[in-house]
Amino acid sequence: MGVNPFKILRLKLYIKYMVSARCKQAVKEELKKLGLHYILVDLGEVDIMENITAEQREQLKVLLFNAGFELMDDKRAILIQQIKNIIIAMVHHADEPEKTKFSVYLSKTLNHDYTYLSNLFSEVQGTTIAQFIISHKIERIKELMIYDELNITEIAWKMNYSSVAHLSNQFKKVTGLTPSHFKKLKDNKRSPIEEVGN
Repeated sequence: MGVNPFKILRLKLYIKYMVSARCKQAVKEELKKLGLHYILVDLGEVDIMENITAEQREQLKVLLFNAGFELMDDKRAILIQQIKNIIIAMVHHADEPEKTKFSVYLSKTLNHDYTYLSNLFSEVQGTTIAQFIISHKIERIKELMIYDELNITEIAWKMNYSSVAHLSNQFKKVTGLTPSHFKKLKDNKRSPIEEVGN
């Protein structure tokens, strides 16, 4: 029985700190250096077309580390990173707010019970999934205010808040400032995405 030449091998790798299009491009460059062919490079995940030896995996680990990333092995750490990647994609990269309840969306996407995911996340991260989402939403709101393309009502809708008051209250609770006071500051403080909520 011969090997089907049309069956494409897919090996999935999980990479920590991949949070933007620039990160994806950097990871593609590192894969090319080792002659590895990718099918998909997404936030935190890479599908490559070949099996890799232990030596190649170690080389890739070093290259990625030097570029500011981390190749992951531990199943719990991978699951935590997948939760973070889904939140980052949802908050920072989605054009429209997710209509499905987040807990349902997360459970369905990762094929795990939300209670399990929530407990694991809290245990490992020392914060809840809800707090992690809020941290990222506040960071995204800062970014949108700095761009100055949307007014506060449009930002509240885009970020899936029930009202401007709800957004303002949460923003003040996290930053200590009202959105309008933050906007007036000359030195608007933002954090890199990979540091938010950690």
